[in-house]
Amino acid sequence: MPIDYLPVFLMVAAIVALSAFILTLSRLIRPNNPYPEKNRPYECGVDHVGEASAGLFKVQYFVIAILFVVFDVETMFLFPWAVVLRDMGMFGYIEMFVFIVLLLVGFAYAWIKGALEWES
Repeated sequence: MPIDYLPVFLMVAAIVALSAFILTLSRLIRPNNPYPEKNRPYECGVDHVGEASAGLFKVQYFVIAILFVVFDVETMFLFPWAVVLRDMGMFGYIEMFVFIVLLLVGFAYAWIKGALEWES
């Protein structure tokens, strides 16, 4: 029985060995010249101003991202449903109709709560 897993163990060992080799090689050949300007925080063309923990942190970016992921993943369920719709018949059609209604209720709730408004 364990002999059946030998190819898997060999692949894992090869991946670990190759990863260790690449990381070691990159550490040996990379230049090491840190200086203050290089280590300064920089994001999207805007210089860092103040301390990160000093001000209020807006979570609007994360709310939009989470809503996008939720609705995107739910929408991905439509593709397999569309492929097997003829085999499922009326039950599958009603089930997906309920699913889409629930999706629209969630979307309306997020819209009413103002989660989709972009305030600066």
